[in-house]
Amino acid sequence: MHTPSRRTLLRAPLAAAGAGLLPARPDFVLRPHHGPEGTALGEAGFAPPGLGGYVDPSGPEVLATERRRGSGPVRRLGFTAAQSTLDLGGRIVRSWAYDETLPGPLVRVTAGDVLSLTLANRLPVSTTLHSHGVRLRCDMDGAPGVTQNAIRPGTDFTYRFTVSYPGTYLLHSHVGLQPDRALYAPLIVDDPREPLAYDKEWVVVLDDWIDDVDGSTPEGVLGQLQHGTATAVAMGPGSGRRPAGPSRVLRDSYSRMLDGDGGNVAYPYYLANGRLPTSPRVFRCRPGDRVRLRIINAGSETAFRVALGDHTMTVTHTDGYPVEHTETDALLVGMAERYDVLVTAQDGVFPLVALAEGKPGRALAVLRTDRGRTLPGRDVRPDELDGQVVPARRLVPDESVALDDREPDRELRIRITGSMRRYDWGFDHRPHDTHRRHPVRAGERVRLTMINATDMWHPIHLHGHTFALTGVDAVGALKDTALVLPHRKLVIDFDADNPGLWMLHCHNQYHSESGMMTILGYLK
Repeated sequence: MHTPSRRTLLRAPLAAAGAGLLPARPDFVLRPHHGPEGTALGEAGFAPPGLGGYVDPSGPEVLATERRRGSGPVRRLGFTAAQSTLDLGGRIVRSWAYDETLPGPLVRVTAGDVLSLTLANRLPVSTTLHSHGVRLRCDMDGAPGVTQNAIRPGTDFTYRFTVSYPGTYLLHSHVGLQPDRALYAPLIVDDPREPLAYDKEWVVVLDDWIDDVDGSTPEGVLGQLQHGTATAVAMGPGSGRRPAGPSRVLRDSYSRMLDGDGGNVAYPYYLANGRLPTSPRVFRCRPGDRVRLRIINAGSETAFRVALGDHTMTVTHTDGYPVEHTETDALLVGMAERYDVLVTAQDGVFPLVALAEGKPGRALAVLRTDRGRTLPGRDVRPDELDGQVVPARRLVPDESVALDDREPDRELRIRITGSMRRYDWGFDHRPHDTHRRHPVRAGERVRLTMINATDMWHPIHLHGHTFALTGVDAVGALKDTALVLPHRKLVIDFDADNPGLWMLHCHNQYHSESGMMTILGYLK
């Protein structure tokens, strides 16, 4: 047994996406542009300034914080975002993707590296790239209209920043409903002093899929949710207006674990590493191998209950940060959450099943050590799915990352508001406004209480920071995305140590696009 670190870890099922750093695509030229202090520019233009009194995304405070992160080897690579034909495993769809792959190409660097990633936009609309969960410099965060101007069609933009902490992360567009296509990719940051010992690694990216199925588009589905009609939309792949397809509004879903509706979108497909359950990806290893699974939910409106048949999982990390090792039968993974687990492979063929929590359907992948047995059927349901499910609030942070007992210097309270009937999601009964800021100061310990006044659950994500789950029944695990159930509250603590303007939003893409977003702004 050895301790891998930037190794030959990922050979299946993301082998098609490549392993390690990828070279630039031949159909565009890497053109990193650097302004003062290394500010990445490009044809998209400068990051927009903030309001008076707040730190600008490219302000001197941001640059000073980036310098303190250090500067290791520069890892250059590139993506092309373009209209693509994708094979979901026997079902062909037209959508938007990075480098014509689903998921997008694996990006792999080592903590301390400088990532220089050029995004070439060959879509018919503007786009950006957000490094979800990464504590990075503000003007590289990819929030359009807040930290940068969106990248126009036919132009490129270079994201350049120091990646200071190891973990499992997610790259995705941050424009409209683009993440509900194929505009996402896994980002793995290796630890040069990796403490875990394991033999193999399996990156599993889960998704809910609707684009180009019987005429559906994400924008058309949003129109149905907002208006109850199959309105025509003009944002789908190709040109001209397209019908929104059949009704995708899901009614009367229910999840005991989510204490209410499982969701409001009836997805026709659920994917594991880009494939349907009828044609699953297969991960091969030897009996007795210790396998590290990095589980990423790239879905837009679906939480997944995940289990590996005939195996117990040991949770080691959530959202990239280590926790005290905890055994569980299954996990509940909300949108944009990530969990790292260890399993010891048994001898045979075993289904990794991700149930769409509270919805009909599932994603499926397969762990295999025995060549002679048939693959499990598409409707397989391992007993572990109904076993113990350890919630994030019960995970104990590793002492190396746990926040100290410092009292908060500032307390913020935000109400989560809206309803399915009106589809008027927001914070404090207001839709998103880029001119509305919740102020914090550098150096403060901030306590943020999110009060869910709705009948729906929400995965709440804070850009640029990692927070501790702090409520009365929480133990303090570090996260960047956390679920808040209906009529409950989420209490989190974080250190204001990354100046700039940072999005706080629900990671249900249909909720955020309807207005459930706001901004935390650092005061000068």
